Amino acid sequence: MSRYVVSGSEGEYQTGSENRVLGNLVEITDPTEMNVAETELLEDLYIQVFDDFPETLTFQTICQWHRTWLGNVYRWAGQYRTVDMSKPNIRFASPIQIQKLAQEFEDRYLSRFAKLPEMDDEQLVAFLAEMHVEFILIHPFREGNGRISRLLLDVMAVKAGAQPLDYSLWNEHKDYYFKAIQAGRDGDYQFVERLVRDVLEIQ
Repeated sequence: MSRYVVSGSEGEYQTGSENRVLGNLVEITDPTEMNVAETELLEDLYIQVFDDFPETLTFQTICQWHRTWLGNVYRWAGQYRTVDMSKPNIRFASPIQIQKLAQEFEDRYLSRFAKLPEMDDEQLVAFLAEMHVEFILIHPFREGNGRISRLLLDVMAVKAGAQPLDYSLWNEHKDYYFKAIQAGRDGDYQFVERLVRDVLEIQ
């Protein structure tokens, strides 16, 4: 959890966790145990989403995914964060801007969900890369933004006629990934496009 700088009440940690696990409803204090719990719950969420594949997407759909995933773990699951968050060289959106940015994100990306099958490969790569960067920069939730962003990419890819993405390459090259996000912050999406192109399998 220490990979972010956070201020405010959502920065509170679980008693007994030595500031390694966020305050939670299941009183988990070990970060490894929490990671296992979150991973298992995420697998359940993937099954639910792909078994009942969405016809449309809104930002509230994404909030519902987050709530379904972590609602039994964190009381703030599915809610926009109320704290400032940052990583080295990246400051995520101010919490007071999230609602406005979420609506803009919905208008710019989610509203085009039905049109995805009409995109050619390069259009799809560019669309997914830009969408991914902008979601990460909004960072709407207190925890789990990266994993929810990947679920969103997978849903978009499948809607477009591709396979869910294999993120192992991204995990192996985390430094490149974060530098690519930093470039995207400045409007240069080519490096994230490369990451998407490397793992996107069109059927």
